[in-house]
Amino acid sequence: MPNKTLTITKARRDLFKIAEQVQKPNNFYTLSVEGEPKVVMMSFNEFDSIMETIEILSDPKIMADIKKAEEEYEKGEFISWEEMKKELHATKRPAMAVADKGKKKYAVKKKAK
Repeated sequence: MPNKTLTITKARRDLFKIAEQVQKPNNFYTLSVEGEPKVVMMSFNEFDSIMETIEILSDPKIMADIKKAEEEYEKGEFISWEEMKKELHATKRPAMAVADKGKKKYAVKKKAK
């Protein structure tokens, strides 16, 4: 994972260049003050991905479901994608998307003055 360390002063001068470089996957900068790491700069997508991973790893129910799925897979308790399509009778039909077009419209209520 490419990581570069810069002083905050240097990073301030090169902010737009750094912002562009961190858009590349797995590329981030550690910004320091007097040699001590203070800030990490990364793309929003990388940050969002890390936060989502932390959220999943912190949820006991999701982790239990993942463990159960891994155990079932190890025991051979799964079906192939082709078998799944047959079960769903989707082998000869094109993909289809369904959208809810409810009649109720939602809007922000304005406060009375």
